[in-house]
Amino acid sequence: MSSRRCIKCGTVYEGDARFCPRDGSPLVDVAVAGTSGTTIRKAVKPKAADRYTLTSQRVDGRYEVVRRLGEGGMSYVYEAKDLTRGETVAIKILTPKLHADKSSVERLRREAGLAMRLDHPHVCRIFRLGETEDGLIYLVMPYLRGELLSDREAKVGPMPIEQGVEFLAEICSGLHHAHQLHIVHRDLKPENVMIVPGEGGREIAVVMDFGLAKENRADPNMQKLTATGIILGTPEFMSPEQIRGKTLDARSDIYALGIMAYEMFSGKLPFQGRTAQEMMIARLRGSPTPLRQYRAGVPEPLERALMKSLETNPDDRYPDALAFGRALVEAAGIPGVTERVQALLR
Repeated sequence: MSSRRCIKCGTVYEGDARFCPRDGSPLVDVAVAGTSGTTIRKAVKPKAADRYTLTSQRVDGRYEVVRRLGEGGMSYVYEAKDLTRGETVAIKILTPKLHADKSSVERLRREAGLAMRLDHPHVCRIFRLGETEDGLIYLVMPYLRGELLSDREAKVGPMPIEQGVEFLAEICSGLHHAHQLHIVHRDLKPENVMIVPGEGGREIAVVMDFGLAKENRADPNMQKLTATGIILGTPEFMSPEQIRGKTLDARSDIYALGIMAYEMFSGKLPFQGRTAQEMMIARLRGSPTPLRQYRAGVPEPLERALMKSLETNPDDRYPDALAFGRALVEAAGIPGVTERVQALLR
């Protein structure tokens, strides 16, 4: 897994983030050098949190932890073996730094409470919420064997239209399921979508990490959770209303998915800027670059369907995720789009 360092605050992050979640500054790759078969990452200081590693430990007498898979702003994720069921699972725990923050603990508990209600083939479920003997809150999820959408994009570049439309239709179907339960994801991005093997040898898209998920219902306790000092969302994919700190609904997720779709088909973002702040300002004040300017082979109807999802005013976007998915499938005009995908959007 790659490491990247913030050019402003110096914080090192694992994974493929492009901007620092603390201050929005660009991240630069940390140099890697090999010696005697051992990989050494330069400029990475040992983390105090490393002493909390769960690797090779048994959690609650049931989960044998194998290895750390990665970490985000709020949590670590491990691969583990469920000794009771004989299955491989993923375990997410709150970082020790945030564990003392009652609001962060409540956020993770809320994530479990929301995501455990989700039951859809294109949404990653949460099986269990638990607590280790030393008080670390953890979530148990399926271990998805596949490839992050962000890694796929980096490897192959702009995606074939038919494949991209099918993935987007599946994501729309999963999002609609969550939206019907009054759950808004709030952090849709390629790093939160996994491409996994499906039936018949084809691949399918699964939406992951409802860690910022929020019920779009008024609740004073939920409102308090937005003041934890943690940036809610990823700058490149935030909707204008999310940037402004306004109340969000399903149409904010549709906007983020529109940016994802744009990047899937062009390899570019619709709004440009040297920093995360500049890109956010562009979304508030400017218009997206027409998709066909970067990829002329995209059908005009598909460009129009996609650009509608990027309207600044939520009222001008699609009313729900299924409508967006249907518009993409119809606009693409691809005979190869299967009945299975069309059935997802009914």
